[in-house]
Amino acid sequence: MSIPFIDLQAQRKALGPLLDEAIKRVLERGDFIQGKEVQEFEEALSLFTGAVHSLTCGNGTDALTLVGMAEGLGAGDAVFVPAFTFVATAEAFSVLGATPYLIDVDPITFNLSVESLKQGIADSKLAGLKPKMVVAVDLFGQPANYNSIKDVSEEHGLILVADAAQAFGASLYGKRVGTLADYTTLSFFPAKPLGCYGDGGAILTDLDGKATLIRSLMQHGKGGEKYDNVNIGLNSRLDTIQAAILLEKLKVFEDELSSRNEIAKRYSKSLEEFAETPSLIEGAISNWAQYTIKLERRDEVQSKLKEVGVPTAVYYPKPLNQQNAYMHYPVVSSGVTVSEKLASQVLSLPMHAYMPEKTQQQIIEHVIDAITQ
Repeated sequence: MSIPFIDLQAQRKALGPLLDEAIKRVLERGDFIQGKEVQEFEEALSLFTGAVHSLTCGNGTDALTLVGMAEGLGAGDAVFVPAFTFVATAEAFSVLGATPYLIDVDPITFNLSVESLKQGIADSKLAGLKPKMVVAVDLFGQPANYNSIKDVSEEHGLILVADAAQAFGASLYGKRVGTLADYTTLSFFPAKPLGCYGDGGAILTDLDGKATLIRSLMQHGKGGEKYDNVNIGLNSRLDTIQAAILLEKLKVFEDELSSRNEIAKRYSKSLEEFAETPSLIEGAISNWAQYTIKLERRDEVQSKLKEVGVPTAVYYPKPLNQQNAYMHYPVVSSGVTVSEKLASQVLSLPMHAYMPEKTQQQIIEHVIDAITQ
């Protein structure tokens, strides 16, 4: 029996006719760029999250870069990012000439460490940098500790960005991801819990003026009309077919979130005696973009699971400070030892909303065998 890590085809079969009709409507109209489904999807995003402005764009990395552009980031500006994340979190700002300042994460939640952030702010000032922005990554679907992070960001005048590429649908104290920071950036990469059939992203914010500016920036710096360019911008738009697909997927997303949470509960109940299972902070609801355990013999266990046909993944085998392209960027003086250790411990198990309970039980049995043998 073949076990998929993320079964996009199971979702495709469940939604097939609806998706086919949605795509067909766009094909028949021919409004492939900025078609009506784009606006409809943006309105649906705002309704779902509570954000005032939902601005769709080409991908999640562009979403971060557009936020950096809207805030005028450049040389001498420090942007605090966790070392334990996908490279896009730092890449998006380094291309603007800003300095990604690498800080550590919490060993339990894997999200940004507030104490490390405080140290990084102090360090950056001593280094002659201007602390400008903190990007809290909602890793594996759990919101970061925004209450504490917001206190620090407000104290030091930092712009707070939620990199929620993995966390759409999650919440903290009853507030959806999308309303927890000054800006929230999303990715609709196909493997994400809400994914399209190509690239896609979005920026959520309640800041009216910045939303207007970002609208301009994502369309070549467009002003009042097509050939009136008032800003230097990008070409970053969500195409109409992808918006149509996302609209249909969003209609069943609440049910998929419930399924993901049930799957996560079964994993935790069965595996908590054998591995360190995920732990949520008080008030948090995860979307379980990944179900990730910690193991001391990670590589050995992963190898055994591969032998019996259970796919796994390691997010991420190298923290940013060990990536060749980012080694020259500053690291908080207290170090990123948690990030470095997690890179050798984390193992993500198959997770998607359409996983049969029987299949999950097979996975669990194989995982326990691999750990205990």
